[in-house]
Amino acid sequence: MLEHIKRIDEEIYQAIMGELKRQKEHLELIASENFTSLAVLEAQGSVLTNKYAEGYPKKRWYGGCEFVDRAEELARQRAIEVFGAEHANVQPHSGTQANMAVLLSVLNVGDTIMALDLACGGHLSHGHPLNFSGKFFKVIPYGVNRDTGMLDYEQIEKEAKKQSPRLIIAGASAYPRIIDFEKFRQIADEVGAILLVDMAHIAGLVAAGLHPNPCSYSEFVTTTTHKTLRGPRGGLIFCKREFAKRIDTEVFPGIQGGPLMHVIAAKAIALKEAQTQEFRDYQRQIVLNAKAFSKAMQGLGYTIVSGGTDNHLFLVDLRNKDKTGKEAQSILGKVNITVNKNLIPYDPQSPFVTSGIRLGTPAVTSRGMREKEMQKIAEFIDRALKANSEEKLNEVREDVLSLLEEFPLYPEITF
Repeated sequence: MLEHIKRIDEEIYQAIMGELKRQKEHLELIASENFTSLAVLEAQGSVLTNKYAEGYPKKRWYGGCEFVDRAEELARQRAIEVFGAEHANVQPHSGTQANMAVLLSVLNVGDTIMALDLACGGHLSHGHPLNFSGKFFKVIPYGVNRDTGMLDYEQIEKEAKKQSPRLIIAGASAYPRIIDFEKFRQIADEVGAILLVDMAHIAGLVAAGLHPNPCSYSEFVTTTTHKTLRGPRGGLIFCKREFAKRIDTEVFPGIQGGPLMHVIAAKAIALKEAQTQEFRDYQRQIVLNAKAFSKAMQGLGYTIVSGGTDNHLFLVDLRNKDKTGKEAQSILGKVNITVNKNLIPYDPQSPFVTSGIRLGTPAVTSRGMREKEMQKIAEFIDRALKANSEEKLNEVREDVLSLLEEFPLYPEITF
């Protein structure tokens, strides 16, 4: 495979093949990562990458767009069907750019927004001081309950009444529980705020009916198309019909130029896949696996933030194991288990060290693993973190590789 790349650029060829080998030979437990179908991969490597198509279908700045118009229309129509939205824009290059388009379309620089604190599971584009959102707007963070690790809607409501934000963001990158969008809608209405839901992590669960659909409650919904949705890396925006023209104008020409038509075609394919029973069954298994995995970790003496999970991820507080998140990430990497260090709510450590790790099941579920494999993976993690020699780490690594051989990734793609 990739014979043309190999002939033209051996260095890039080796980088790609190295990454393929890594993905095949590692347990991917990063909650925001997944494996696309081969159809999605093919679309992203198609001739659509050659076509400039600034504007929107039938309203382009360039000629020759009749076929890419069809691809974008299919993506838009399918997005609306899957999520029951009034309007969809499929052009954002990422979830952050989707959030940027929404915020810039309805806010003025200096306006107040409320969003989940990054340390409690929020996202950079929800108000981090180094991100555009933190630079352009006054950000009032809300958190989770210190005792339960869950969103405290009563406290959020009190803070909203005190701060009178122009916009409230609901959504997270590391929150393991169902989010009550109806309650956020009530809070937003009480203070006259716009509601933006960032469902990037849970979009696949929403599509499968396993999590409440925010499109019913909010003016704007943003998402990525990878993660649980299992598509290409990119973004989507949904909005009420009254905001459609404003959003489309903010995406182009507001913050982006030419859309990536090969990625949009891949989004369309992923959205078609999301309409199948196979996809819905897959999403159910993601949740079953996450629940089984978190329960297995608890059984091994690990502290799980909020006591468990309702979705595809959970956070492990490692303080009672005398490990930092940074240390755990490094150790697990040596045994071919890929995780990310993660802040836990009200973490005493810095974001560069952290007291926890975030574990997710979308990618291992894509490989066909089920609850019994989650028990094995929990045991691998425990053995690795307890290992006191390279020999013991090597034993865990060999067991990881043996498990992966039972669930091959992309068997059609060979080295």
